[in-house]
Amino acid sequence: MNPNAQDLQHFEALLDYLKRSRGFDFTAYKRSTLIRRVQRRMQMINIPDFVTYLDYLEVHPEEFAELFNTVLINVTGFFRDLPSWEALAQDIIPKILANKSAGEQIRVWSAGCSSGEEAYTTAMLFCEAMGPEAFRDRVKIYATDVDEEALNQARAAAYPDKDVADVPAALAAKYFERHNGSLVFNRDLRRAIIFGRNDLIQDAPISRVDLLICRNTLMYLNSEMQARILERFHFALNDSGFLFMGRAEMLLLHANLFAPVQLKRRIFTKIPARRTMRDRLLTIANGNGSEPADPAANHRLREAAFEADPAAQILVEAPATILLINSGARSLFGLQPSDVGRTLADVDLPYRHMELLTWVTQASAERRPLFIKEIEITQPGNLSQKTRYLDVVVLPLIDNTGAILGVKLTFMDVTRAHDLNESLQQSRQELETAFEELQTTNEELQSTVEELETTNEELQSTNEEMETMNEELQSTNTELQTMNQELAKRSQELNQVNAFLESILTSFHSGVAILDTEFNVLVWNNQAEELWGARAGELNGKNIVKADIGLPVEKLLPYLKTTLAKNDGRAHVTLDAVNRRGRPIKCQVTLSPLSTDSKPPHGVIMLMDDVSQHG
Repeated sequence: MNPNAQDLQHFEALLDYLKRSRGFDFTAYKRSTLIRRVQRRMQMINIPDFVTYLDYLEVHPEEFAELFNTVLINVTGFFRDLPSWEALAQDIIPKILANKSAGEQIRVWSAGCSSGEEAYTTAMLFCEAMGPEAFRDRVKIYATDVDEEALNQARAAAYPDKDVADVPAALAAKYFERHNGSLVFNRDLRRAIIFGRNDLIQDAPISRVDLLICRNTLMYLNSEMQARILERFHFALNDSGFLFMGRAEMLLLHANLFAPVQLKRRIFTKIPARRTMRDRLLTIANGNGSEPADPAANHRLREAAFEADPAAQILVEAPATILLINSGARSLFGLQPSDVGRTLADVDLPYRHMELLTWVTQASAERRPLFIKEIEITQPGNLSQKTRYLDVVVLPLIDNTGAILGVKLTFMDVTRAHDLNESLQQSRQELETAFEELQTTNEELQSTVEELETTNEELQSTNEEMETMNEELQSTNTELQTMNQELAKRSQELNQVNAFLESILTSFHSGVAILDTEFNVLVWNNQAEELWGARAGELNGKNIVKADIGLPVEKLLPYLKTTLAKNDGRAHVTLDAVNRRGRPIKCQVTLSPLSTDSKPPHGVIMLMDDVSQHG
């Protein structure tokens, strides 16, 4: 959910409570990320708002551990992002050893170490570079985090097989031993690693460090706190020290404190008093070829200007490695801060990479800007897949010495102008077409007027015919009224006949049933209802042979068929039956054909009498 102003006020009160009661200061963390994680924990225990959650924490102190585990996402692993660790092993660790005299101590700080995998990975690399004995004598690795539970796991140095699966097989066999179902790091080498709690926001940094590892930790903090921690890192490092960050980290690019050694691998070195390549690029990219006397004075202004520029901009350096991306480019191309350090060919751009690379190469070689008009792209995540049109300026960045520092790609959205131009051209064509159609329509209208005059005469003639037809219809209507009166009279007579027949059937002392040729009941009089207890509504339309009325009708079936086959003659049958009261009776059934004139019978008349008292 999106918190309102009151929710935000309650959330700040919750953060203040955490700081006072547990010493965790989350106020420097990015609010959007922090609120999302706290709400995730609240949803897990069905708590609706921050006020209720604060009350819950006061009553359930064990909830603090669950909350911190949710907020402090401990995502780590051995040799995570392997190419970066390989670069550290091949290039950086040998330089650290070369800068040290024989026997001189080497200090490493793993900040935000989580459950310790990165600290043990660093230990294995130093052991491989200098041997186990020298490692034990000369190296100290300080691994810190704010999460005590994660630190306890790190101190145990025991990991399940799946966590050690990313360790190269030769290193796993050399540095891990199986114990109680887990793989445990070499206990002798383990003594060189010191785990302790350190809050990067509040606590003092570890000093005189040759290698500082802080990977994907600072990205969760706000920009102000990022800058403060980077200053602490700068203080913590020796002048020849190295800073090893995660792929998602962009913080170091916001301070004049570190220079890239391998930007793609996020490895940097400390620069006490000189400008970075990025500062020089920013100066030139913003239109000023000279460097100011005080770089720090205008740094934030240049940063804000580059970031807020409405035109999408990407700074690249040879060979087409992305150095900076402003907000316009991130929005337009769907890029992420983690794309910094990758090449143009590696990122997912909605335009052909080869053409971009060709323009960068051409602009650098010719030392002149290139202007490309109206390239077509489709923005990522655009459900309508609408094509956008961009003008591209490819500007080589040249310093005072004439050296190519990089290339700035500026993308200006001209979709609206392109659409307006196309609409204008289309409107012209439509106007010309409309004019031609208008002339044709004028001619057609003149012809239509003549046709209408002819049609008017035809309509007058038709009107006269309609009047004649109307008189004929009135005569027909009179005849229909007469016929309707005759039909009503016949209907009345038929009703009288039906009433007469009904009175005759009612007057019979015998039960009467009239059947059709399929022996379905057409008429069932009151005496039949009285005799068998079955109502006319229950039997009308049903086969008498299948009716359960106490009379074994199936024994009558041969007589019914015989009666139906003849046009004269009657049948008399006496059967044992059970009347509606459940008493056994003798029932005399008389069958007569239902016919008119000499035609074949179209039914059977069945008379039923209780003759028990006569027997």
